Amino acid sequence: MRHLHHSQSASTVPRMEASWIVALISNLDRHVELLDQDIAVEEERAQVFDRSHPAYPILARTLKARRDNLSATIAALEKRLASFQALCRV
Repeated sequence: MRHLHHSQSASTVPRMEASWIVALISNLDRHVELLDQDIAVEEERAQVFDRSHPAYPILARTLKARRDNLSATIAALEKRLASFQALCRV
């Protein structure tokens, strides 16, 4: 359970957490963009672009898995952010 400082009200906590989530989503989006660039570089280097091809680079596979996990995290955070925004409107 989160403890409130005496200067914080219960209504400011969701707003503070919402702004923290927005910043986190932004940071994760940048990481996804960097991973996309790294994947493209690795595919270009190997000249293999089909993930199902046996010669597809292992590094590109790993980076794609990482990117997909980050994308799922972003989606979950966006869902949580929407619930915080709904709370703030009430």
